[in-house]
Amino acid sequence: MAERRGRRGFGLATLAALAAGTTCAVAGTRAAVEVDAEGQAAAMVTAGTAQGDALTMPLVTSLALVALASWGVLLVTRGVVRRSAAALALLASLGLLAAAAAALGDLRGTVEDALTEVGATGGASVTGWYLAAVVGGVVLVLAAGLAVWQVPAWPEMGRRYDSPTGEERAVTGDPESPLDLWRAMDEGHDPTDRTSP
Repeated sequence: MAERRGRRGFGLATLAALAAGTTCAVAGTRAAVEVDAEGQAAAMVTAGTAQGDALTMPLVTSLALVALASWGVLLVTRGVVRRSAAALALLASLGLLAAAAAALGDLRGTVEDALTEVGATGGASVTGWYLAAVVGGVVLVLAAGLAVWQVPAWPEMGRRYDSPTGEERAVTGDPESPLDLWRAMDEGHDPTDRTSP
């Protein structure tokens, strides 16, 4: 029963983290705020700030990609490396939330400065993309926190997927046929090496 709960928690946390990380990565490339003013001057500011990355959150995108990469490592590793990947995912997720919070003030300031330059009054309001980044960041933090806490109990990838470790097999004699040579090479052994383990 506990094993089934662990597998279910692993699956849900992984899916939630991947969905939230992807959402944050995309949301960071979209405008986080929009001009909240009226008139032609406001339209000019809107057009001016829409160019390039003036109102986006590139740090949020970068940290979301770090969190996603950490989850990728977490899926295919074991032991200390896996725990380290979970900790990195948590740090990246917390950094993402901090970056989103810091970006809001900067982006609002950018819009307000642009409005002042053209003699318009108004401000900036958050967009749905900003809210998506914040909600996704919270989900990432929760999933990564669960990973740090539960990762020792979560299922691991089987050892059969590991690369050869370089251990040598005992040599029982000369290979009987060319097929034996190919099998030895396929298993990662040098069929010409006659040393014993």
